[in-house]
Amino acid sequence: MKTLNKYFIGIFALFFALSSCNEGIDPITAVDPGPDAGAPVVNIIKPLNGFEIQVPEPITSVSIQINAQDDIELSLITIKLDGAEIASYSDFLDYRIVNQEMVYDNVTTGDHILTVEATDIVGNITISTVNFSKVPPYTPLFNGETFYMNFDGSYTNLLTLTDATEVGSPGFSSIPKVGSGAYKGAANSYLTYPAAGLAQGKEFSATFWLKIDASDTRAGIINMAPALPAGPSDKPSGFGLIREGSATSQKFVLLVGNGTNATWVNPGAPATIDPTLEEWVHFGISISESKASLYMNGELAGESTFTGMNWEGVGNLAIMSGEPNFSGWNHKTEKGLMDELRLFNVALTKQDIVKQIALSSQKFYMPFEGSFTDKVSKEDATEVGSPGFSTSAKVGNGAYKGAADSYLTFPSTDLAKGNEFSTTFWLKIDGSDTRASIINMAPALPAGPSDKPSGFGLIREGSATAQKFILLVGNGTNATWVNPGAPATIDPTLNEWVHFGISISESKATLYMNGALVGESVFTGLNWTGVGDLAIMSGDPNFNGWNHKTEKGLMDELRIFNKALSLEEVQAIYN
Repeated sequence: MKTLNKYFIGIFALFFALSSCNEGIDPITAVDPGPDAGAPVVNIIKPLNGFEIQVPEPITSVSIQINAQDDIELSLITIKLDGAEIASYSDFLDYRIVNQEMVYDNVTTGDHILTVEATDIVGNITISTVNFSKVPPYTPLFNGETFYMNFDGSYTNLLTLTDATEVGSPGFSSIPKVGSGAYKGAANSYLTYPAAGLAQGKEFSATFWLKIDASDTRAGIINMAPALPAGPSDKPSGFGLIREGSATSQKFVLLVGNGTNATWVNPGAPATIDPTLEEWVHFGISISESKASLYMNGELAGESTFTGMNWEGVGNLAIMSGEPNFSGWNHKTEKGLMDELRLFNVALTKQDIVKQIALSSQKFYMPFEGSFTDKVSKEDATEVGSPGFSTSAKVGNGAYKGAADSYLTFPSTDLAKGNEFSTTFWLKIDGSDTRASIINMAPALPAGPSDKPSGFGLIREGSATAQKFILLVGNGTNATWVNPGAPATIDPTLNEWVHFGISISESKATLYMNGALVGESVFTGLNWTGVGDLAIMSGDPNFNGWNHKTEKGLMDELRIFNKALSLEEVQAIYN
């Protein structure tokens, strides 16, 4: 009897509990989501397009982060690397919004394509891709370079492959000055990096591009300083660059510890910018044993004599903030953009800094060190005939060596654009041909070089003992000539390397040889309509109308820029 009573009591309790669960809760009613309105949306958050991995290991990993959304329901997401599937997902907590992260640990040196494919419940498919690459460890480009952070998707010093520490939430901008990324500031955010190996020696320099965010009228840009004394002007060691002013006028001030307190470099107007212009500005800090100098856009803004650099007790390098050690005057976070940060253990000259500025506009670089590869795009030129290499280079270990009916071509798509253009290179001609073409991007027709309304070409002609160089640039109607005569004439029997610079602005075309202006012509502006590929060391196929064909000599260090180089910039590259 006791057992039966317990049985009925248990059933009653269960019924009561189930009934209570629904009290105060509306019943669930299915709602028709309606027809599918379109394909999924896919966003690849990591890696960024153009991201480069530089580590010493032959095989490394890459972090992948994606977001996929659909108006009704996602059914499948697949991730592929170079066409091979590396992950797939079909079971989601939220079928409309999916955030997924993974690490793929078999990335080899070379270029890679990451593909994310999202399929919704009715079969709509969206495919998104990014390109990234694993490149060999960075080789310093400049004398005394100890630190280089390009912000192309990472906060890594590419010389040591050491990452900076993130404070707060710094980010990246896809609108850089150089490369594929730039540092993007955020409130109460910055980077720190160990000062060991950087805060030493009697000389020091730093260079970088900066676009400030003037919503804060005070900010710290970069520093290595001791925590105490708190006031920047009282700090006996290290250095700091700060800015202050108003929403329309920002002045930059450099302070450098001299062992007792801080030496000021406070130029005033020469170091003041209008932030409403939202322009990139190049900064150079150069500290020697006797003076501290501040450069802006390659010009000396100000300098002060002092008794020498002191590094005693400095903290970590702080990037894009006065925090933690240089904020005594409330110069804190810089929420703007920074790109191409480099540090040096030497005092840079003005020419050193100008060269860095010029190279920031470089869109093509072929050093001919055993390959015909553009180091900017990582693409190979097309070989026509049998071009080769010479070990008698002007720079490095290799140079281009011409041969009969041989030359290189390279797609002009990303080069033949804009209102300005420049190219520089070293050349040692082969005087066995008294006519040759050196470099051109031109249309096939009209055939005559002087009739070509677009592009440009550099040719040479003369005798076995005198070769004259002529530049022709399309102005939209025909070709504007730069034909200097004697100043652009060499004796090929001397068998010498000559440095060339071609600079084309919106109003003039200029030819430089060995760092000197040899000729220029006023014209109405550069036209690129219908030009063919870049042709290197021949007039073929589009600039041979006057029989200026193969150059069988040597070429080295070919660079192309998307700006009109100044004389000072050409000289910096030449030297």
